[in-house]
Amino acid sequence: MPAHKKLYGIIGHPLGHTMSPALHNSGFNKFSLDAVYMAFPTPPEKLSEFMDNFRKLPMYGASVTIPHKETVMDYLDSITPRAQKVGAVNTLYWENDLLVGDNTDVLGFMQPLTTRENKGSKALVLGAGGAAKAVLAGLQELGVEDITICNRSPERAEKLAEQFSVKTVDWESRGTVDTDLIINTTPMGMAGEHVEKTPYEADMFSETGVAYDLVYNPLETAFLRTAAAAGWETIDGLHMFAAQGAEQFRLWTDKTLPLDHIRKLVSNLLHL
Repeated sequence: MPAHKKLYGIIGHPLGHTMSPALHNSGFNKFSLDAVYMAFPTPPEKLSEFMDNFRKLPMYGASVTIPHKETVMDYLDSITPRAQKVGAVNTLYWENDLLVGDNTDVLGFMQPLTTRENKGSKALVLGAGGAAKAVLAGLQELGVEDITICNRSPERAEKLAEQFSVKTVDWESRGTVDTDLIINTTPMGMAGEHVEKTPYEADMFSETGVAYDLVYNPLETAFLRTAAAAGWETIDGLHMFAAQGAEQFRLWTDKTLPLDHIRKLVSNLLHL
């Protein structure tokens, strides 16, 4: 009788068209690993049951997305310092018999900045959701000391500003912040009804700097187009997605999935 494949997966609700199964299954194929990665749409009331099954089966690893990144922490044996700083987990893996939660979004965000000479010293973070937490943790790990966060609903921005000891400004004042690194963590510019929207208008760009969008579909968002036209360097969201996925794959398999392999795969899936 054939041995069972090692089972991995992603939990979230709703999951929609997640790219993670294609990414990790292509990695398993590339290294001829006897493993499979599946999507497990899991509403909040089913999280406890899922985590019970995760240990019993057992599953060998999982990606965690909205709305479970914080609540899943109650079901783990250990949480990495990076995930503790963010206050959210996006990756589950085993370390001996302990189920560990990590946050690879932080490394994923940092990756394209670590390889640049000009990474910016005055950061403006647009949005205050879960991705913004990973961005703030990443910026602080990179040693960026001047950080301002800004969100349409100021309460959320103020909460994160307090958590990470950074500055905050009103959404209407975002164009007045002295910055040379702007990160969009909002869904504005994502494929669909908001595709032509940008969280930062053309007349707000001054001097030069780096514009970094976490949206990767489309690859060139209205925000990045506007930034490039203003003479700014740009980083698309596929960098972060590829790097966080590669780090998950490494935690699970000890193997390095090349970032250009992931970029090519996702670009083909999105017909970019």
